[in-house]
Amino acid sequence: MDLRRWSSLLLPLVILGAAIALFQLANPLALLGVSPPPLEELTVERTVLDGDGIALKIRAVGSEPMRIGQVMVDGAYWRFSLDPPGALSRGEVTWVRLAYPWVEDELHEITFVTNTGMTFGHTIEVAEATPRLNASQLSGYGLLGLFVGVFPVALGLCFRPALQRAGRNAFQFVLALTLGLLTFLLVDTLDAGLELGAQAASLFQGQVTVWLAALVAFFMLMAIGRRHGRPPNGRILAWYIALGIGLHNLGEGLAIGGAFAAGAGALGTFLVIGFTLHNLTEGIAIAAPVTHEPVPARVWGGLVAVAGLPAVLGIWMGAYAFAPHWSALFLGLGVGAILQVLVEVGDYLRRMSGTSGNSPVSGISSAGFALGVVIMYTTAFLVPI
Repeated sequence: MDLRRWSSLLLPLVILGAAIALFQLANPLALLGVSPPPLEELTVERTVLDGDGIALKIRAVGSEPMRIGQVMVDGAYWRFSLDPPGALSRGEVTWVRLAYPWVEDELHEITFVTNTGMTFGHTIEVAEATPRLNASQLSGYGLLGLFVGVFPVALGLCFRPALQRAGRNAFQFVLALTLGLLTFLLVDTLDAGLELGAQAASLFQGQVTVWLAALVAFFMLMAIGRRHGRPPNGRILAWYIALGIGLHNLGEGLAIGGAFAAGAGALGTFLVIGFTLHNLTEGIAIAAPVTHEPVPARVWGGLVAVAGLPAVLGIWMGAYAFAPHWSALFLGLGVGAILQVLVEVGDYLRRMSGTSGNSPVSGISSAGFALGVVIMYTTAFLVPI
């Protein structure tokens, strides 16, 4: 019985594979006089500027192997080397190294010419030395991640005593405010993920990856959260919020690290203060569901770590190992996590409103939701990455 069941599953797949192989061998398109031209495409995934010149990591995405024949920098052909050398098949990568005297803070235009004459352009908007992996810079980026990720979340949790002294209407207002904050984070994370997905090599279908990762993360987290058939309590909901915010902060860290690696980020007081204000409300969102529940100090520490430390990891990844397709995947997971939190917080607000005799879409809730969106939108002006 088991053999017959397995054979019924495998037989269609075997027939499909044989049909595809036969199609390749017979090449029926040749009988129609159809000969599709070989497609060439490449994507620059990373740019490194140092004392040796310019190095670019490129990935071939065409249907046929391609060769880099010439490289033009700022209108002049330049000698280059490939590591590894040779033709690039679909999905393969190589480093193009140019001993070019780039100029700090200047724009540089690079054009790749293949052996078939196809050209592909890449622009270095602002030339800055790429960060090198060393203890000093690693610790510096780590401290920056702590300041823009961990510190504001921990500071936001300090509003909990004020929330405890508030009445039921104020508590409903704060829950609705949390929904507004999370809605902005959802849209912001999705926008960033789709933008990075568009930059990824078409081989990876970056924008589709964002949507698929979001759906997988959402349904998995919903299945885990409702595995016992009941909605989560306040403390579990706080952990979900911290996880969603953490994945969003991972995306923020990727943006910051990638900006520094590309020389496009200004580490000024304005930027640091902007991220601190922008992330301060995230701590309030975590504290809201556990306003009236006892929470041990170790749990507070864990919530802060889950929500804030991904910013440190994101900055390190963005500065030293940025890849648009991986970044798009992480942000897609963040979208799914935040969407799951939105559903659970909305359900929690409905239940809390029911116990106090209020409607979850009352004027208080609407005002709180609108204020949450406005706060996040306003503070976003202070973080020009």
